Amino acid sequence: MATLRTFGPEREAEPAKEARVVGSELVDTYTVTDGSHEWTVKHRYSDFHDLHEKLVAERKIDKNLLPPKKIIGKNSRSLVEKREKDLEVYLQKLLAAFPGVTPRVLAHFLHFHFYEINGITAALAEELFEKGEQLLGAGEVFAIGPLQLYAVTEQLQQGKPTCASGDAKTDLGHILDFTCRLKYLKVSGTEGPFGTSNIQEQLLPFDLSIFKSLHQVEISHCDAKHIRGLVASKPTLATLSVRFSATSMKEVLVPEASEFDEWEPEGTALEGPVTAVIPTWQALTTLDLSHNSISEIDESVKLIPKIEFLDLSHNGLLVVDNLQHLYNLVHLDLSYNKLSSLEGLHTKLGNIKTLNLAGNLLESLSGLHKLYSLVNLDLRDNRIEQMEEVRSIGSLPCLEHVSLLNNPLSIIPDYRTKVLAQFGERASEVCLDDTVTTEKELDTVEVLKAIQKAKEVKSKLSNPEKRGGEDSRLSAAPCIRPSSSPPTVAPASASLPQPILSNQGNRVCILLLVEPHSPAWASWLGWGWGRGASTSF
Repeated sequence: MATLRTFGPEREAEPAKEARVVGSELVDTYTVTDGSHEWTVKHRYSDFHDLHEKLVAERKIDKNLLPPKKIIGKNSRSLVEKREKDLEVYLQKLLAAFPGVTPRVLAHFLHFHFYEINGITAALAEELFEKGEQLLGAGEVFAIGPLQLYAVTEQLQQGKPTCASGDAKTDLGHILDFTCRLKYLKVSGTEGPFGTSNIQEQLLPFDLSIFKSLHQVEISHCDAKHIRGLVASKPTLATLSVRFSATSMKEVLVPEASEFDEWEPEGTALEGPVTAVIPTWQALTTLDLSHNSISEIDESVKLIPKIEFLDLSHNGLLVVDNLQHLYNLVHLDLSYNKLSSLEGLHTKLGNIKTLNLAGNLLESLSGLHKLYSLVNLDLRDNRIEQMEEVRSIGSLPCLEHVSLLNNPLSIIPDYRTKVLAQFGERASEVCLDDTVTTEKELDTVEVLKAIQKAKEVKSKLSNPEKRGGEDSRLSAAPCIRPSSSPPTVAPASASLPQPILSNQGNRVCILLLVEPHSPAWASWLGWGWGRGASTSF
């Protein structure tokens, strides 16, 4: 193995390159390091021979510099150790011979283009020289790693010529020209070591201010605290996704907030002393901060007033706060957090149309009853037990899609029809758990509604204070349309309960004055319902 010290996070001056062989196999394995960083490459002796031939031809090095290959006893331990030492001396001499710019063939031999600053930037510059215009013209997302961005950042900070190697294809200017015009960027780190190295790519700092025209940015598996220059894209950025990277919203939206005691967004009326006025994300309409470790919706949302789609799923949120500043918000995903209460939610989500609350700790839905613009609601994987909780959303006039799967109430007998009954006349318009309501279910819903009305009237009649004048209003009570015309009076039978029927054309209203639990009563009600619907009592 060959060990080479070349690449470091702190580069006050160009370090002297060195190499040493630390082990070998039938296929020689070389570990290249930069002090704390190292990576592994594997080469046969024949690869060394090919490298040497090229360097002799291109750089006129001594052709006797490479130690000869031993045939007799080549696998004996003593010869293997001697070859390791000889190859170490060989690499040391090569690196000493080229203290400035490492020859391209040697840099590739040691995988500088994957792990070393100069090699990474040279490889990226050459790629963009050849394909940059095509990539920009296609308008596709350009993917780049944190290690590449770190290398470019470090290269720019060194203040060296943009083309130190003399090869125009590797000029850093190709990178800067491309980044100035790029619109769609994706930065994806790696979990754990990068490639064959021990480099923790997600912890490397990098600067995004070299990008001047970004419309969309996706960042994942990077440390948000180490990302600089993202705010430079405020004037143009419309879509931002930062996942597996942040511990707070401030880290992403207002990283400079830590420098000031008090700050306010630009354009707000200042009521007290502030130390900074911070520009808003004036073009941002979509923000995805899912799969992070965010525990609160902090005041940094004041800086995204034009947000329409906000995804905060898979975080650690305990309460919903500060969203009243987002007047344009129509889609909100708070699924798989730690929310247990929705009280006063309507005061923060005035125009919301799609709300995902799946995977929380919700037992009550009382905070949803005034979200009058809500169309889609996902409540699966919560702790809702009582059917009465559904009444909080049953009166919402625009609600069309509801999911309650994997809640305790979803195992109640006749769960679907009992939920749909809470929506009254709108039951046919509601899609429950991604399943369209059937005609049979609607028939059963009508039965449940009739039973509920009967119970409500009976309850009033049993209360002496409310009973007065009730009989005179029976003919005005809401009624249910049967499929066949029942008689205007109950069948004469001593065994049947005696309901009061009010006939209004072909509409019949049923009022029961006894407990509706007898089998005979249930049988009579089934006879009166022409479409064959039935229910249990």
